[in-house]
Amino acid sequence: QVQLVESGGGLVQPGGSLRLSCAASKSIFSIMGWYRLAPGKQRELVADITSSGSTNYADSVKGRFTISRDNAKNTVYLQMNSLKPEDTAVYYCNGVWTTLRGTSYDYWGQGTQITVSS
Repeated sequence: QVQLVESGGGLVQPGGSLRLSCAASKSIFSIMGWYRLAPGKQRELVADITSSGSTNYADSVKGRFTISRDNAKNTVYLQMNSLKPEDTAVYYCNGVWTTLRGTSYDYWGQGTQITVSS
């Protein structure tokens, strides 16, 4: 059994910062990332990172968010700066496990609410 446990969500004012953490119980994910889902909108990829450190960001968060990964701790982080009301959403941690035969599986954290409001 592999679990992804998120922490760090909450309420913050516009322009503020938060850091999300996602700890995996085992080190099996070739890619880890963060998705978000806001009411009335489609799920979108915020950022992801490979086990070697290559990163990818949504255009809407480039320059404000930073994703990082500590392979020794099986943990991925999302540092969110200059937060905007548009960032309000439930954020989900994601891990992709690929078998030797090339089949990929998605694992998900429980979700954490980020609310940016004055």
